[in-house]
Amino acid sequence: MKNRATIISIICVLFMNQQITAQSFKQAEVYSTFLSTDSNQWMEKSKNTLHFNIATQPLESEISVFLNPRKKYQTYIGIGAAITDAVAETYAKLCPSDKDSLLKMFFHQKDGLRYQLIRTNMNSCDFSSNSYTYVPENDSNLTHFSIEQDQKYKLPMIKDALKLSGNKAKLYISPWSPPAFMKTNASMLHGGSLKPQYYQPWANYFVKYIKELERNEIPVWGLTIQNEPMATQIWESCIYTAEQERDFLKNHLGPTLKKTGLGSKKIIIWDHNRDLIYHRVNTILSDPKASQYVWGIGYHWYETWTGAPALHENLSKSMALDPSKKLIFTEGCKEKFNKLEVKNWSLGEKYATNMIEDFNQGVVGWTDWNLILNDEGGPNHVGNFCFAPVHIKTPDEIGKGKAEFLITNAYEYIGHFSRYIKENAQRIESSVSRKTILTTSFLNSDNSLVVIVLNTSKEAIKYNLFVGEKSTLVNIPSRAIQTLILR
Repeated sequence: MKNRATIISIICVLFMNQQITAQSFKQAEVYSTFLSTDSNQWMEKSKNTLHFNIATQPLESEISVFLNPRKKYQTYIGIGAAITDAVAETYAKLCPSDKDSLLKMFFHQKDGLRYQLIRTNMNSCDFSSNSYTYVPENDSNLTHFSIEQDQKYKLPMIKDALKLSGNKAKLYISPWSPPAFMKTNASMLHGGSLKPQYYQPWANYFVKYIKELERNEIPVWGLTIQNEPMATQIWESCIYTAEQERDFLKNHLGPTLKKTGLGSKKIIIWDHNRDLIYHRVNTILSDPKASQYVWGIGYHWYETWTGAPALHENLSKSMALDPSKKLIFTEGCKEKFNKLEVKNWSLGEKYATNMIEDFNQGVVGWTDWNLILNDEGGPNHVGNFCFAPVHIKTPDEIGKGKAEFLITNAYEYIGHFSRYIKENAQRIESSVSRKTILTTSFLNSDNSLVVIVLNTSKEAIKYNLFVGEKSTLVNIPSRAIQTLILR
């Protein structure tokens, strides 16, 4: 019986692959966003439809994109952004109609970016107006634990976002620092480490916070153990060596979540840059007692602070250590905010380049940093101002009842992924014949095929798009991104 079931399973898989291969994609809807030649218009969008023909052998002189729907990889869970204190405080200054418009831009599942991930800070972070915790000094028993600080701004906005997403968005939490009394440097800022005697109280802190959120009707999907555990910052930060993170997870956080009925929460390790990711993952996953609690590996894109290129390849190398774990991008933004660069075309290209490269390395979810920020790239209590896809001039800043939204092309570029790739889509094999363009592809559950193509060059490009025995010729403008929906 067992052999028969195996044979039937193999036949079903072969049949499904044959269906996909034989599927006759008749046309491709092409959505393009590109740099305008009109000095009064910095961004243009277009839509057109292409039809497939019988493919012929491509020439070496031609540029081509090749798709193989039979070769499938990771299952996609979604794209989203962080709702920090800065985001929520800016949102709170808007009138009701502006709040509604803003959230629809990101979370509406038909007309917006269809965001499905939300990250938020547990305790304060740099994008808070002040440093805070949920307990008074030396309250190691967490007797006076209170999230009153979050109830002013963050929780109302998160509730609004969840509701607009149809309660589909997944919320996960990240700490920047434990309370000062738990740390070796007696400060939430400037690094320091968690004192060993506070490992268990800090694990209990996670439980308290999660249960308080859920008591406030905000379900928590997951958590990262520590934001940027190898960065000593002027803002909230805390250092964990790989061994310290492993032991805190193995002996305290994992067992405590399980014991308190929170064992289903997705625990994400690392939550820092791609440069040291392999060492961290290898150290933690090599220990079976620690590995059992790990759902996924989080990472950021800031390793380029050295001036060196991004290390995308470290992601698939880390995932190969245990393919059952998931890769998830947990933070990235353009740093050092400058108002004069809000319309800079490189903002969107930075997002799209990283998203394409990382999805091709096996990433299942992608979380931008701040959803929105004010006109100064904040608020931020240490002056670490950054870019967001949308900046807001609030009514009190411009003396009007309505706010002004400054929409960067990063917003549009992210949308080329989030609008069209559906939850549970599977990435398929894609390849290019020139590095002039970048591409990634996903097969949705309705068998529509989503192909994203990025052209960062100053020249328009013609390329052949091949799927099986069919192909079509596509034009992509200079400095453009395209999403093609094949049906």
